[in-house]
Amino acid sequence: MIYQDRIYGKVKIDEPIILELIESSSLQRLKGIFQMGHRAWYPQSSHTRLEHSIGVFILLKKFNASIEEQIAGLIHDVSHTVFCHMGDYIFDSGSQKFHTFQDDIHKKFVFDTEIPKILRKYGFDIDFILNEKNFPLKEKPLPNLCADRIDYFLRDAFQFKEFSKKEIKKFLVNFQIIENSWVFKDLRVAKKFAKKFKKMNDLHWSGINAALMFGTVADVIKYGLTKRYLKEKDVFTTDKIVLKKLNEFRKKDKKLNLLFERMQKKIGWKLNKKDYDIHVFTKSRAIDPLVKMNAGIKYLSEIDKNWIKIIKEDSKPKEYFIKFNEKF
Repeated sequence: MIYQDRIYGKVKIDEPIILELIESSSLQRLKGIFQMGHRAWYPQSSHTRLEHSIGVFILLKKFNASIEEQIAGLIHDVSHTVFCHMGDYIFDSGSQKFHTFQDDIHKKFVFDTEIPKILRKYGFDIDFILNEKNFPLKEKPLPNLCADRIDYFLRDAFQFKEFSKKEIKKFLVNFQIIENSWVFKDLRVAKKFAKKFKKMNDLHWSGINAALMFGTVADVIKYGLTKRYLKEKDVFTTDKIVLKKLNEFRKKDKKLNLLFERMQKKIGWKLNKKDYDIHVFTKSRAIDPLVKMNAGIKYLSEIDKNWIKIIKEDSKPKEYFIKFNEKF
């Protein structure tokens, strides 16, 4: 199969297990989950969780990761709810501040899918594949870089026109793998990467739009679950399915209709800590890239001491109190 990726271009995918996994219902479901949450708040963007998942696989493949790590990268997001990190906002076991819900349920979720059967068919150990400690190129805790973090950053930034394809190519050729870590060859490139990552975090991933999106969509879904317009299993389908089900009840439920209007970005709002309708946290991210220097490999924060303060500040979850113009 020749796969056309908006970041990496044309990629030949011929590994039978990868092809079968991509065509599985679990991976295909991700085609119906918008990467940024809800499209109304991010009209500039159009990519899905499936596109990102395949992107992580491609990135690992390009840098000669093992086939096991490539598989782990491909399936790493199958446990996402609709609207991506919404599980952290609608379930008590979620974490608005750190977005841990998807990771916490990942192993159990995968075992309830067809994925283990596919892996066994090709002689792979599912427990080994699901153990993140085996794959440091795919996943590392913040502020480290990993394939997941690199791909979603480049993909999101490209959609928001922060980078051209030519600039992205410069980043990719500047990476090298040293001791299972992503390392930049050039300090200037590393700094540019880190600064743009900060911009994406401040404006989009942890900014007011993210707070409004997470807060309003969560309110709609939680209300839908309470009124039994939705079942919990619906949260693990697709964005379109959930919106269609909820839309059927809008005419007869004024509160649902108003919540829907908020979610669709049709009602004005303001920040108001004293009198608010929504109190929401967003996860905030900071990275500390590794750079190859004459004296060895160093973190950016070891080279630029000002970066220490940025990491400390941007690693704190952000808190928002939002008041809407229309009341129930």
